[in-house]
Amino acid sequence: MKTALCNLLGIELPIVQAPMGGATTPELAAAVSNAGGLGSLALSWHPPDAVRAVIRATRALTERPFAVNLVLAFPQAERLAVCLEEGVPVISFFWGDPEPHLAAVRARAAKSLLTVASAAQARRAAEVGIDAVVAQGWEAGGHVLGDVATLPLVRAVVDEVAPMPVIAAGGITDGRGMAAALALGAAGVWIGTRFLAASEASIHPEYRRRLIEAAETATVHTQLFDGGWPGAPHRVLRNSTYEAWEKAGRPAPGHRPGEGETLAEGGFGPTPRYAATTPGPATRGDIEALSLWSGQGVAQLRREQPAAEIVREIAGEARAVAASLAGELAL
Repeated sequence: MKTALCNLLGIELPIVQAPMGGATTPELAAAVSNAGGLGSLALSWHPPDAVRAVIRATRALTERPFAVNLVLAFPQAERLAVCLEEGVPVISFFWGDPEPHLAAVRARAAKSLLTVASAAQARRAAEVGIDAVVAQGWEAGGHVLGDVATLPLVRAVVDEVAPMPVIAAGGITDGRGMAAALALGAAGVWIGTRFLAASEASIHPEYRRRLIEAAETATVHTQLFDGGWPGAPHRVLRNSTYEAWEKAGRPAPGHRPGEGETLAEGGFGPTPRYAATTPGPATRGDIEALSLWSGQGVAQLRREQPAAEIVREIAGEARAVAASLAGELAL
């Protein structure tokens, strides 16, 4: 399973746990890294002192590489400085121009990743010195940068920037998806939704239950949950908030059903309808009506599992698929 991505990042398996907002924890990232993949922390909205504390908590649980993700739609220079001071080996960037930050990353000998939504964006990333790109198809859960599906996007990005390692993202939840991505020329996979079923993910049990019971048709691509990040498209589970808005004729912000209504409490305080937030274990209220991030691969979730078991299962399935295809093609 060794690929160019493994060699670049110093990992054993080309499996990257996506940085899923409030769902990621030191325990989740460390478990994925200890299992041979690359765990990730989502720290874009943490105060700098909290960024430092979370990185140190992760470092206490693993000696292996892990990543921190920073969303460039928001100011990140101070957080990035903390990450580099703490020796984070991999910085992944999303939704913005990473070029102003790359000199600092290189000065600390860290590796850089950038999520892209087109071959043109990937080429620009290569030109400014990004080490590897994440080609995110629109099947992905959470905030989605573009509107091209994973299959054609990965192919186009690989053709555009080879031999730069390309990580396939969007709709990949098992070893079959991983094998398909590698067949397209990707050097690894970026998996989010499957890791929401991990016992180490910091999400509400009702959220996890709905993910596990969801069908492949259960998600919608929308801009509805825009509180805190207006105008950013995302993919979520269809729920009562979405259905009420759709029934009302999809009105614009300011005219939507229940606008301003508080649905839940806990975590970061009151959660209004349409907030872009992740229901955590301590959230109390109408969980079903909140933003339940999910990709289209959600139907492959079957049960809650330890993150390390998920990594091993995906890698084992990918090996089995590759071996089966090799055997069939040899006949």
